[in-house]
Amino acid sequence: MYAIVEIAGQQFKVEEGKKIFVHRMDASEGENVVFEKVLLIDNDGAISIGEPVITDTVVEATVLGHARGDKVIIFKKKRRKGYQKRSGHRQDFTEIEILSIGPKDAPRKKAAPKPEKKIVEAPAAEETKAETKKTPAKQAVEKKPAEKKAPAVKKAPAVKKAAEKKAPPTKPKKPAKK
Repeated sequence: MYAIVEIAGQQFKVEEGKKIFVHRMDASEGENVVFEKVLLIDNDGAISIGEPVITDTVVEATVLGHARGDKVIIFKKKRRKGYQKRSGHRQDFTEIEILSIGPKDAPRKKAAPKPEKKIVEAPAAEETKAETKKTPAKQAVEKKPAEKKAPAVKKAPAVKKAAEKKAPPTKPKKPAKK
């Protein structure tokens, strides 16, 4: 038996005992919720379709917890214009378990109470035994001081020697003609 139900504006196919994630609901954890917008019911091949909903039929569920979905990244871009926008969000969800599908006045299953964590204290005798069995202490190893290295000698940057200026080559003088 399954039903198509509208929950928070979305349609879900639900079966008894099935766990689903729906958009965040204002119900606290462990609370029972009732969904009255049942659109379709399939009862072992006998399908009944609502117009728009099936009257006197409800789906009862219990809230298991609240969670957040994966990060969704929105990226907008206009080519050749240098326009880029990046944003994102994480959607909030509520996990619910379907308890029953049926008429409004049918007896309902109650949500199983959450088991409370029990704190068990260990007897004092076990603690004293644990204290008496001590592992032998490790012998301290003497640490040798690290040898200091000689400070690095910085070399002065290489200085270019100024080249001596040479006089331009002179042409031998020719004797004057008489």
